[in-house]
Order: sequence, then structure tokens, then C-alpha cells
Amino acid sequence: MLHILLENKLKPKLTLLALVCLLTIISQAKNFFIDPVNGLDSNPGSKQKPWKSLSHIFENNSGMIETRCWESLPYKKGKSLISKNTGAVIAPGDTIWLMDGFYGSLYITDYYNSGFITIAAKAGHKPKFSGILIRSSSKWAFKGLYVCPEYGKDKKLANHLISIQSHGFRGHVEDVLVENCTLSSTLDSSQWTAEDWNNLSRRGIAAEGKNITVRGNKLKNVDFGINAVGSDCLVEGNVVENFSGDGLRSLGNGNVIQYNVVKNCYDVNNNHDDGFQSWARKDGGGEVRDVVLRGNTFINYEDPQQPHRGYLQAIGCFDGMYVNWRIENNVIITDHWHGITLMGAKNCTIINNTVIDPNNKRHGPPWIQITKHKDGRPSSKCLIRNNIAGRIRPDSGTKADHNIIAENLETLFVNASEYDLRLAETSPAINAGSSKKAPKKDIRKNKRSSGDKVDAGAYEFQHMQ
Repeated sequence: MLHILLENKLKPKLTLLALVCLLTIISQAKNFFIDPVNGLDSNPGSKQKPWKSLSHIFENNSGMIETRCWESLPYKKGKSLISKNTGAVIAPGDTIWLMDGFYGSLYITDYYNSGFITIAAKAGHKPKFSGILIRSSSKWAFKGLYVCPEYGKDKKLANHLISIQSHGFRGHVEDVLVENCTLSSTLDSSQWTAEDWNNLSRRGIAAEGKNITVRGNKLKNVDFGINAVGSDCLVEGNVVENFSGDGLRSLGNGNVIQYNVVKNCYDVNNNHDDGFQSWARKDGGGEVRDVVLRGNTFINYEDPQQPHRGYLQAIGCFDGMYVNWRIENNVIITDHWHGITLMGAKNCTIINNTVIDPNNKRHGPPWIQITKHKDGRPSSKCLIRNNIAGRIRPDSGTKADHNIIAENLETLFVNASEYDLRLAETSPAINAGSSKKAPKKDIRKNKRSSGDKVDAGAYEFQHMQ
């Protein structure tokens, strides 16, 4: 449990007393097991005698989980959490291990745990769900689960495969981890028509609350991928493959979006498809602040013959203001003008990114640009540095230097036609950058710089790559 707390972007300064209490919880943690095929709900939930269902733990106020709830509803700011089901079978720090089988749809509402409770796949097992909803709750972790409507032939689920929701009446959601799960609208979309994409595809993961971590998940054949609406969220190491909306979204302050792969855009409706999109909301003061986009890979398409192949706007931020953003070490391969675009930016840095066009056809080549807000407000105190891109387009409030225009890709990269954008041994991008404000590591987390000077682009050249 300790590593979950520290890695979930909470990172509090623990007092000695709090640390002792936390370690006590960990040492007392229990393991429970569920087997939908051979278990019985009348069993004690042990490894030898597992429960049959997960739903019976949550249904009809079973009282099986020691947790907390609001002193009264509707929730209002300032209300306190009170203990619920003290001394129950399952307590903070415990893990519920799931064996092979179908678990239906999981709904968790009004469980504000004092420490994390984990629901995880037992090693070598594949627990299957139609959908998962976590609402008005905190400190839940989900690991290694499989979510697809086809498992249960359920066509009436909500739009999202995993939805982490706040609720105006029941309260906010926070401190949730979704890790190493596999999600899809369908197991095989190769025969889907545009109508199928519009009618059958589901959105992937919606993270509305604060301190939500979405890490190492695989999403395939989805409408939108991962939507981080809340603040202080971490979206890391996920793969979004085959999507018809936006791959990633981030609307909250302080979010970190890093080392994700978003690929294969399907153009089946009027949505302007983005690898990553963000916009400022009135309830956020008209700004999105302190966001980091680091080490992500956005690929328009892998197969030139892909059906419904779209034109992907890679990092499309068209409705600022964007304040104190850092966009670094991203690789973008897209057949569109918008490689990286910020419209309305203050004190934002775009540095050491690689942005190329996979072909010589329209639309493109992709640019990196910072320009004014749609309402005419200027951008200010921004920087575009050490990038490789088809074009660099700074406005009057942006400094641009040490960038390279990606014209002859064969001289720049190891094998651009195969999307291998490591720097070639004689690449003009080697030693072409500035160390000032450059990231300390490259997209592969290699030290920057490994030579005399910093290289341009997302990759720092490595001998014996």
C-alpha cells in the first residue's frame, strides 16, 4: 500500500506517527478471493474457500466493507466523513483477488475508505467485466481487470467502460488508481462500418476527480480514450489503439500526461480527432494551469490502408488560456497541420519534441505553433526550443530557437519510413540544441546530454542504440 500512496501523485509529507499508522495498516492487511465458477458467497472468502461473486460485497448495504460516508446528504462543502461498518470483514489495506470468470457490471458508490482497498486479478487469471463505475468514493485501486461489453452482451451500459465520477448530491470522488487493465468496446473492430463505430464504440476511462492515477492500461477499439477532467491526475504509460474521438483529454490543473502511446485514428463522424486535447472552462477561471505533457507518442496511422483513416490533430489545444505548461520529449507522426498547437498561452514551454509527416500528401506538414487566443488575447512569455518539426510558427509573444525543420527525414532519423525516429549517426540534429531549460532525460529516459551538447528532438543520440 505504501507504494500506491507515494506513486499516486499524493506524495504527502508523512509525520512519523502517520507513517507508523500506515505501516500498521499494511501489516494487518488481509487477502480475500473470488471464484465465479467454483466459489460460494457463504464461504469465508479464503483462497481455499472463495466467494462466488463480487457484487454481493456491495449490494443492498451488505456491511462487508469498513469505510466512511458523509454525515448527511446532500453533500455540501464542509461536511465531515463518519465511520461506517466499523470492524467489517474487509478493511482499508485489504486486497480482493479475482479469479477467471465473468463479474458483470461493478458499481461502487459512497465508499470513502481511510486507506486503499484493492480489487485485482489473481496472477494468471482474467476477470471480465461489462463495465465499472466508481462514484462518490475514495481510495480504491483496480489492477489487471478486463472490461468489454461483449463479455456480457450488455448493450445498455453507460458510455464509459470505466467511469470515475463525482456527484452533486452524493459527493466528490478522489484518490483512485486504475492500473494494467485491458479495455475495449469490441474484441475485433476490423469489420466495423462507420455506423458501427458510432453506435457500438464506448468511451474508455473518465477520471472526474482529484488525484486519479491511470497507469499502464491498454485501450482498444474505443470512441474517446482517457479523459482526465479532475486536477492533480497522473495518466502514464497507457496505450490507446484504434479510436474514433480523441485519444487523451486533460481539463484539470496540475495533471501529468506522460509516456502514453496513442495510435490509429478512425474518421467516422464530424468530431475533429485529436491525439490530445484540452480547453479552459469557466468554472476553472478560464485557465488550465501547470500541465505536463512528457514522452508521449502520437501516431496518425500504422497501416496506410487502414479503413476510415482520419487526419489526426496530434496535440490540439485551441481554447486557452494555457498557463505554465511544459510539453517535452513527445513524438508525433501525423498527416495534419496541427502537430502541436496552443491558442492562448502564458509562460508555456514546448521543447525537444519530434513532429513529422508520414507522407508528402495533404494535410501537412505538421507544425509547432503558439498563437493568440480565439478572442484575440495575445500569448506571452512562451518558448519553442530544440524541436524537430515540419514548421515552427511562434507568435510575437513566443521565443523560438535551436529548432530544426524536418525536410530530409532520411538524414535525420534511423528509419523514418518505419517510424523509427531515433537520430541517425550523422543526423544534423545531434548537438543542435540548447541545454537551457532542456529536459534532463529523453523520451527513453536516457540521460540528456550524452554528447558535447544537447540534441534536438525527443531522442538523444546514443552510440550502440
